[in-house]
Amino acid sequence: MTNKPNTEETKMEKIVSLTKRRGFVYPSSEIYGGVSGVYDYGHYGILLKENIKNLWLKSMIQMRDDIYGLDSAIFMHAQAWVASGHVDGFNDPQVDCKNCKARFRADHILEDHGINADKMPIEFINEKLDELRKAKKLKCSNCGSTDLTPAKTFSLMVKSNFGSPVDTITDENVMYLRPETCGGIYLEYKNTLDTLHPKLPFGIAQVGKAFRNEIAARQFIFRTREFEQMEMQYFHDPKDTKELYEMWKQIRWNWYIENGIPKEKLRFFKHEKLAHYASEAFDIEYNFGFFGDSFKEVEGIHARGDWDLSQHSKFSGVTLDYYDEETKKRFIPHILETSAGLARMMLMFLDNAYTEDLSGEEPRVYLKLPPNLAPVKVAVFPLLKNKPELVAKAKEIFNFLRQDFMCEFDDNGNIGKRYRRQDEIGTPYCVTVDFDTIEKGAGVTVRDRDTGKQERVKIEELTKYMEGAIT
Repeated sequence: MTNKPNTEETKMEKIVSLTKRRGFVYPSSEIYGGVSGVYDYGHYGILLKENIKNLWLKSMIQMRDDIYGLDSAIFMHAQAWVASGHVDGFNDPQVDCKNCKARFRADHILEDHGINADKMPIEFINEKLDELRKAKKLKCSNCGSTDLTPAKTFSLMVKSNFGSPVDTITDENVMYLRPETCGGIYLEYKNTLDTLHPKLPFGIAQVGKAFRNEIAARQFIFRTREFEQMEMQYFHDPKDTKELYEMWKQIRWNWYIENGIPKEKLRFFKHEKLAHYASEAFDIEYNFGFFGDSFKEVEGIHARGDWDLSQHSKFSGVTLDYYDEETKKRFIPHILETSAGLARMMLMFLDNAYTEDLSGEEPRVYLKLPPNLAPVKVAVFPLLKNKPELVAKAKEIFNFLRQDFMCEFDDNGNIGKRYRRQDEIGTPYCVTVDFDTIEKGAGVTVRDRDTGKQERVKIEELTKYMEGAIT
């Protein structure tokens, strides 16, 4: 039976349902009741994530001469996070509901009331909360109670007993799971310089796990406690910052357009309140349909100055400057950063691709993913599973196509149900072996996911046909 779209569900609910039903995303440890803000990625989820990751790496490393790859360790020397300011300053303001015990970010509560409290001191936040409390506007969004605590500082750093027994952890020997991946890039700047001898400007790019003890991890995989970042740090002469910053804004904007995101769903957001080390910060925002048609950040582009390398040089005692052979000057390079969350980007592509076709007798749901991002490129079917000659030919075709494409063989259920399954995971093309294939040498039928149209293609031309259609 076809899964009909439920018009009463929100788009978020529909996507969450589809991604679990079709093996993209599962709640972590679900048989034990789950872990808030943590998700596991199933078969199609990892394929989609890997396709996004590989597109990003290709654009950053394969197609450029000035960026080098890195995979730095999750665990780093604890002093690195003191130098970066994370130990003392990587915090969020927390508010608790005394009635239902729910936790909230105080700045998000204020934002819901039109008050911008981003990066504001705890005193300012509590002052504004008190104003809402006196006006009887401060309520728990979970249970409606007005009994909320004042805001308190909540560290986002995740501590570990790495290398030490639990009962001997002190401030001196504590280890952290990294809260962002760029720290490893800064610590490997010198090794990259010494071994690869790049000339300024140059970048270091990596994809890796990061961990944040979020107060209220919510909105599915948009905000989680364990996630992957795709970050690039671009080291350069400070005199070139403005020109290079505009260059990277345009490069990153174009990447989204080139990979199927309509430009009307994107915008730049300029940060007016900057971190003390930053000279400029823009976000690329995407209009997620399930957040009430509101734009949310998918990538940040920041001019970070020389603060990061200067701090690590100061705390480590190691010189992290650069010698310019042309000018005969030594200086600490400035940094431009592009930073995106992989799961958040995956959610963006799923949101953009989710399509309900209500025009036919049987409504269908399909993911209109660009073919190069689709988890499975080609599905191969025998028209009937109880005809050995059809099954054998279909498996033969499947086995030679899978050498070049991620393919799937399916003979379960009638052909219509198989099409619907492949539509829901975003497979762009389905190949069917029928009796004309066997008896008349008429090739196979190739069905297009988006249009539903079918055409005959000779078996010997299938690989070439798919190469042209998918790339």
